[in-house]
Amino acid sequence: MDNMAEYSLMHLHLRTPLKYTKATDLNHFAGKIPEDEELIFCFELNREQASRFDPQAELFPGELIFAGRKCNGETAQPEHHVPIGMYLFVQQRRALCREECITLAIEQQKDGLWEQLKLENRLYVRYLFEDGSPVTQLFRRYEE
Repeated sequence: MDNMAEYSLMHLHLRTPLKYTKATDLNHFAGKIPEDEELIFCFELNREQASRFDPQAELFPGELIFAGRKCNGETAQPEHHVPIGMYLFVQQRRALCREECITLAIEQQKDGLWEQLKLENRLYVRYLFEDGSPVTQLFRRYEE
């Protein structure tokens, strides 16, 4: 897991939804984040794989449900959102490629299952530019 060993798993209580406009022109794992954008990708994980300690990496991250750009200004109409709730949250201070996101998502799932959490089947991958560097974040909602 090379640089992945430096990730830290956190519990995040999202109290306000993260809102996005629809974006059909985005590459799921472009590996590059423009400084002025925040991108979100929502995947539906395979139900069987989403609850296993040893999921098959080739079945991750699942089907893309939506892709979006952060709503900027009052005129942008949100079409998608990351709902409020409790999430397992991890981040890396760089833009992760597909394989790295999958590895991190599987580690996140293992940690959540180890904590006996009821993880939902949706995985949110968020890319943004923060404090002068790209950041990749993974959100996985769970029941309280």
